[in-house]
Amino acid sequence: MTSFFDLLLSGLMSGLVIGLGALAVTLVFGVARFPNAATGDVMSLSAYAALAAAGATGSMILGGAGALLAGLLLNVALYLLIFRKLAHRSPVMSLLASIGVGFMIRAGLGLLYGQQPQVFRVPLTRPIVFLDLRIQPTDLKLAGVTLVTLIAVFLILEKTAIGRRMRAVSADPALARVSGIDPVRVMLALWALAGAVSAMAGLILGMKTVVTPDMGWNMLLPAFAAAVLGGIGHPLGAVVAGVLLGVVQELATPFVGFTYKIAVAFVVLMLVLLVRPRGLFGRQDGAR
Repeated sequence: MTSFFDLLLSGLMSGLVIGLGALAVTLVFGVARFPNAATGDVMSLSAYAALAAAGATGSMILGGAGALLAGLLLNVALYLLIFRKLAHRSPVMSLLASIGVGFMIRAGLGLLYGQQPQVFRVPLTRPIVFLDLRIQPTDLKLAGVTLVTLIAVFLILEKTAIGRRMRAVSADPALARVSGIDPVRVMLALWALAGAVSAMAGLILGMKTVVTPDMGWNMLLPAFAAAVLGGIGHPLGAVVAGVLLGVVQELATPFVGFTYKIAVAFVVLMLVLLVRPRGLFGRQDGAR
């Protein structure tokens, strides 16, 4: 029973990271209407930025700020230099461009840092023992940071003027344009927000595992799966589906092994989509 709860806790942590990645994917898809395949590589670059900032200052708080700034600025730059120019063309072109951008970021990180895994230097702490469960304080802190990030994103989407404009553009781009909403400002805010979410996902993933140029790319497939399972363009659905997939993967580990646990999550994805093709939270009238 203890092993079950250990796997459950591990799955919740993995699911929160997947949920953050899926949230970044679904934010862009909901408004820009294409799946951004460079999301994982923005995560990787942000993790390396956090390593550099933390190494230079000795502060993980400043390391997190470095990751946040790097992800935000990179995403805004990608929009201004590439995706803005492709906005009125086929979504397939934007998808292909994002794949190419991802390869360029990944190759650049490989040339700059090599393929050797790097780790964050965090102080060793005693685990918290609760009902025979051993909980690492670092995991609790990372879970707290993840939850704060999610709450902040949903408050921006629901309670701010720019968030309401994002949702208006997502629901009906033509009507939003006629209503006087500036699409460029909305898109800049959208890409900045998605970059910040990707940065936090990369930071937390790097602290939970190791930092490599490929780490974000390896997380991209589960993030895409969670975005689809939750209902494309639905932020809350992406997070819920990410947590669900993370828990399913970890609970399946004793039966299928570490290597194949991701396949179980995709079996769950296929079964759910066979019953509900629009995903858990998808709607007939479009994503909101």
